[in-house]
Amino acid sequence: MSNSSSERTSSTSTLPNELGQNLGLAAGDYVQEIGYDDDVDLDLCQAIENIIGEKIADGDVDDVFDVILMWWRSDDDDLIDGLVDAQATLKEGGVVWLLSPKASRPGHISPADISEAAPTAGMHVTSTVSAAEHWAGFRLVGKKNYS
Repeated sequence: MSNSSSERTSSTSTLPNELGQNLGLAAGDYVQEIGYDDDVDLDLCQAIENIIGEKIADGDVDDVFDVILMWWRSDDDDLIDGLVDAQATLKEGGVVWLLSPKASRPGHISPADISEAAPTAGMHVTSTVSAAEHWAGFRLVGKKNYS
């Protein structure tokens, strides 16, 4: 399996129309992915790439992004530090989509822990979605950008 999003190959399966749509992404959005590992949902990644019209940028790309896709698990490093680091490449008014395994799955992070970490990192949770079969999504924005 690939270690980075740029090494992924296209999925041959037909993706459900709604996959990726609930993240509010649009053609031309510049998206960076951090926390990529063997457990990420490749169908969701492919759906996002289809929506934005390009590959998702790897976590080591030093640029400014509209959206950060952040795969995070309970055994990853400190969530607050991860959110602060994610904002280093996020444009003003940009969005961080924090993806965590759903409840009762290995690596799950409770919504309460995310809601507690976000303000300390200078962010605010604005919505949650079922991002993929095994992943919950939390939309985070800077405290001054609640839209």
